[in-house]
Amino acid sequence: MARSRRRLLLLLLRYLVVALGYHKAYGLSAPKNQQVVTAIEYQEAILACKTPKKTVSSRLEWKKLGESVSFVYYQQTLQGNFKNRAEMIDFSIRIKNVTRSDAGKYRCEVSAPSEKGQNLEEDTVTLEVLVAPAVPSCEVPSSALTGTVVELRCQDKEGNPAAEYTWFKDGIRLLENPRLGSQSTNSSYTMNTKTGTLQFNTVSKLDTGEYSCEARNSVGYRRCPGKRMQVDDLNISGIIAAVVVVALVISVCGLGVCYAQRKGYFSKEASFQKSNSSSKAMTMSENDFKHTKSFII
Repeated sequence: MARSRRRLLLLLLRYLVVALGYHKAYGLSAPKNQQVVTAIEYQEAILACKTPKKTVSSRLEWKKLGESVSFVYYQQTLQGNFKNRAEMIDFSIRIKNVTRSDAGKYRCEVSAPSEKGQNLEEDTVTLEVLVAPAVPSCEVPSSALTGTVVELRCQDKEGNPAAEYTWFKDGIRLLENPRLGSQSTNSSYTMNTKTGTLQFNTVSKLDTGEYSCEARNSVGYRRCPGKRMQVDDLNISGIIAAVVVVALVISVCGLGVCYAQRKGYFSKEASFQKSNSSSKAMTMSENDFKHTKSFII
């Protein structure tokens, strides 16, 4: 029984080897190493299909892969938005004006008849589109009080690769490490070049000025318009004066209430309301008596 099982396994292995050899003979090859093509937006890129030389009987198709597969080159014609801004160079596609929407994975398929059937070969190309940053959005408070924590924000959503950020005060670049700068400037800020934040741990009057932010990557850079931040001292004397005034008003009101109670104004008012209500009750009873008397007569 053991020998028969071994023979059966050997036969199955032989059939698998023959089957694999059969497919290889018919040219059903596995995809080759993926290519990565990097292009700058609005420049040109070439998607090369690394297959044997083109023959009269060769049939070429290009497809863009993704959630849904779409044809790029089909029946010897460029398709979609590539029709008016690309051209074929043998099996390769030359895109004349690359856009960020072109980024993605592409596959070329070349089929040709052979003695043993239809020979098919594939190649995959990944297109990466580099995009310069747009003008970043900058958040700079117009005013701040000394000694408080103030955060300035800068962000770009279009750059690829992701941008790094630099802040400027009055047109002069702020160092990432403020302690290396001049002693006449505030050294309590923290700059994050990755997220674009500039935080003052204890803002001072020396930080008053016009701030702008620059977003930069390997393709280009853009800067937002400058915005002024005014830092003022906290008016302690004004706050104390306001507190004193409020306290005086409350004290005067309290003294007035106490004086009125001592003079009996509140009790007189209560007795007046009581006498008024009793007089109304007597008037109502007299009217009822007259009405009853007239009814009896």
